[in-house]
Amino acid sequence: MVTLAEVAKHAGVSASTVSYVISGKRSISLGTRDRVQRSIQELGYHPNAGARALASSKSNIIALMMPLRTDMYVPVMMEIAIAITTAARTYGYDVLLLTGEEGSAAVHRVTGSGLADAMILMDVELEDERLPLLRESDKAVVLIGLPADTIGLTCVDLDFAATGALCAEHLAELGHRDIAVIGEAPAVYERHTGFAERTLDGLRAKSRELGLRMLHRPSEGGYAAMADTLARVFDERPGTSGFIVQNESAVEPLLGLLRQQGRAVPEDVSVVAICPDQVALQASVRLTSVSIPAQEMGRQAVERIIAKLAGEGVDGVDLIAPELTVRASSGQNPL
Repeated sequence: MVTLAEVAKHAGVSASTVSYVISGKRSISLGTRDRVQRSIQELGYHPNAGARALASSKSNIIALMMPLRTDMYVPVMMEIAIAITTAARTYGYDVLLLTGEEGSAAVHRVTGSGLADAMILMDVELEDERLPLLRESDKAVVLIGLPADTIGLTCVDLDFAATGALCAEHLAELGHRDIAVIGEAPAVYERHTGFAERTLDGLRAKSRELGLRMLHRPSEGGYAAMADTLARVFDERPGTSGFIVQNESAVEPLLGLLRQQGRAVPEDVSVVAICPDQVALQASVRLTSVSIPAQEMGRQAVERIIAKLAGEGVDGVDLIAPELTVRASSGQNPL
């Protein structure tokens, strides 16, 4: 079994420095910390959790609150969770996954005990009921998502407002003027989930700026729900030539129904998606898309948590700029 002393020798530092990097008790320069973490990873060092906790009164556990709801795309959430777990291990932390829809009760359970040293929260709502408890707690907390009021909070997320604007701008540049947004399930908007609401804000603002006529229609996904949604769109706006999809389960049903109606993509109708690259690349038509940077979001959240635990973190919002990749599903408006 690899010892702490062997890690110290490999990294060219003292044993106490390795201990401080693992415990976060003292501020260590970024270069030294990186060198120690590389040595830990290369040698396969695993600190003894029980001894570590007794010595420091810390659990060396990060609680990840990730409610698994049926109206959310679980693979993306799990990709973020895996990124968080992987990044946390490089700092000597394990991750406790809380998947229930307990809300503030789960926060109270964590903050009122030694269960975890810090928390990362996902599925953030604009008026999230968990926030008052978080603001009162002395635990290190990072949100993956943005509430309406971010004062006193640390948040990491894709810039979803800019994402919506980027999708609308792309279709406008191709000459589309009537666009429809196929959104998440209705329950996502009823909860005022932050990422969905901010995407809509960006879409609406950019559509007004560019003179686009925009319809937003939430959808449960699946062929039956998508057939009803698509029929409504073309009944209300027969000239719709551009679709923006922010619902992974609606992507393939939409493409299939358009084919059934004799509408070719992208010759007759353009489709842009906000989704993981895997979904965009495996669709029946390779989709022009803005990718969800799940791994980057998870990594940044852990880095902000570790900085807070080391007494170096400051509150604030880190937004990842969206990148749109043009593929086979978008083209010039034929009308």
